[in-house]
Amino acid sequence: MTSHIPLALSLLGTLASHYPLTSLNSTPASKPPPPPPPSVAPSAPAQTASNSATSSATGNASGPLPANPSGVPQNSNNTVGRTPPTTNTIALCEVCQIRPKHFDGTKTHPYCSKTCANKKTNGSGPTTGSGSAAGNCDFCHNRPKYSDGTKTHDFCSKACAKSANGPQRKPTSGPPSNAICQAPACQNPPHPGHDYCSLAHKTVGENLCLMCLQAPKMAHSHFCSQTCVDDAESKGPMILEVPAGHSTFKSVADQFKASWRHGSACPPVRRVYKILAPPASLAAYNAYRAKIESQGHFVAAGRSEGNEHRRWHGTRRVCNLGDKGHTQFCSSPTCSLCSIIRTSYDISLWGKKTGWGRFGKGLYTSSTSSKSNDYSHNDCKSSLKAILLNKVVVGKGCKLLHDNTNLTAPPAGYDSVLAEKGGSLNYDELVVYCNDAIRPSFLVMYEP
Repeated sequence: MTSHIPLALSLLGTLASHYPLTSLNSTPASKPPPPPPPSVAPSAPAQTASNSATSSATGNASGPLPANPSGVPQNSNNTVGRTPPTTNTIALCEVCQIRPKHFDGTKTHPYCSKTCANKKTNGSGPTTGSGSAAGNCDFCHNRPKYSDGTKTHDFCSKACAKSANGPQRKPTSGPPSNAICQAPACQNPPHPGHDYCSLAHKTVGENLCLMCLQAPKMAHSHFCSQTCVDDAESKGPMILEVPAGHSTFKSVADQFKASWRHGSACPPVRRVYKILAPPASLAAYNAYRAKIESQGHFVAAGRSEGNEHRRWHGTRRVCNLGDKGHTQFCSSPTCSLCSIIRTSYDISLWGKKTGWGRFGKGLYTSSTSSKSNDYSHNDCKSSLKAILLNKVVVGKGCKLLHDNTNLTAPPAGYDSVLAEKGGSLNYDELVVYCNDAIRPSFLVMYEP
């Protein structure tokens, strides 16, 4: 019996080495090693896949978003697991950046379709809208698309992304639940019923450069730097849409409302565009203003240089310039709106519409928006009307109460005619007799 003890101990040792006691437990002593990371970043939950595709196609309705520092899209409910991996931007078509690259079963192609492949071959790239240069915003067609360092978005700014995905501007009950602060680069949710997350960001957003919409504008300027000034002037003539919450939008809309003096209710302003004149046209206006200032010394008297004022002018529109997404001028010789914005006012065309003027051959504007509204006409199908807000060098104005149809210049010693209410006029008029005394400054779109 004693001789079998070594053999029994040997068998027990063999069993212990092949079947450790921990393997008999129902719960493992340690977790298995994690699976290798996926080759692509996890996506949002499967039920939001269609929404994700829509957001990508529009460059995100809330505007261009900076890249997540981790490079991985954040899940809205901060959960992982149960989240199937999908293709990220690396696997998207290299042209449209919307649809996934085509996989034929053996190879992943760089494009989603033959259409995008042909665009790349022809050098056309993604489409940017009628009349716009390649690489410009899909909505305004004038500013360059925003790039966050990893991706070029479809729009130049959050403002254009918001405008592109909404109706003609009308008040709403508040921002959608997935809205983000409209200040550049901010990803915080806005306060309920507002566009910004804080008063500081509200101030920034209301005073952004109208060219880049990324940095605060300089004092007494619409732009943030000389670079943006030069860029804007070099691209003129063109129009830049002013964001609805911008201080410039408010200034123009407030003037429109305050100067509506007819008995009818003032219609709401829906869109405002800054008009950019070519450098030569702007230089001629500035030179004329400086000349009038040197003669009248208005600044010393506490007035603006050349006694410059903003005045309204209504005219004929035959195209949809100013409607949502329409920022390109038409070529129709009968579209007075496009002609004025493109080349400014031309006194040689005086009388072709009415055949006469109360104060002779001049360029007529008014401080009363409702009076100029009477001259605004659409020869096109549009839900909005157009009116121009102009810069006018008034200089020394001659006040008149009665018609003088023979004038071809202001009375001696004066620079303009101030036709005041009373006498033959129900509402005021300002008349200048020199092309360089006036330039269109803003295009204002409002409900009829």
